[in-house]
Amino acid sequence: MIDLEHKFCLLGKDVSISEGAVITGYASLFGAKDHSGDIVEAGAYKASLTKMSAQKRSIKMLWQHDPSQPIGVWDEVREDQKGLWVKGRILTDIAKGREAAALIAAGAIDGLSIGYRTLKAHKGAKGLRHLDEVELWEVSLVTFPMLPDARVGGKGEDPMAHHLRELASVFETARLTFPEL
Repeated sequence: MIDLEHKFCLLGKDVSISEGAVITGYASLFGAKDHSGDIVEAGAYKASLTKMSAQKRSIKMLWQHDPSQPIGVWDEVREDQKGLWVKGRILTDIAKGREAAALIAAGAIDGLSIGYRTLKAHKGAKGLRHLDEVELWEVSLVTFPMLPDARVGGKGEDPMAHHLRELASVFETARLTFPEL
């Protein structure tokens, strides 16, 4: 299996779940620095999405990046001026899909994460890595996202959610700082 990288993005005010299973929003935002110091550049997904479409393949919807746990289908994945926009259906006919829909509705899961392989990147100011072209493989629903620029909207956010995200950020920083642990 190819060694994939992951980028995390909180489901935000631009991401919603409706009818219990339809999810829409941004899986990645252009120009936003994540906790690992990466910035995805506009157009980074274009070639990958074009190739997938030509091959009649689709981006996979996974649970926590686990390839053995697909939980739905992305019906639309496209770039716009803001980032990587996705629209899909969580499959509530399967147990993990029902669980995911319930966790999102309750606010317990609020993250999206992309699984990809970097094809072209460059170093920018302050040592930040700018991703110019990536091969997108999957978009997962996750517990701990890395990109804090989007938030869950709709019914409002639990006051503890902010504190949990901050705690997740501390754990992610520690993981990146001390990968041998």
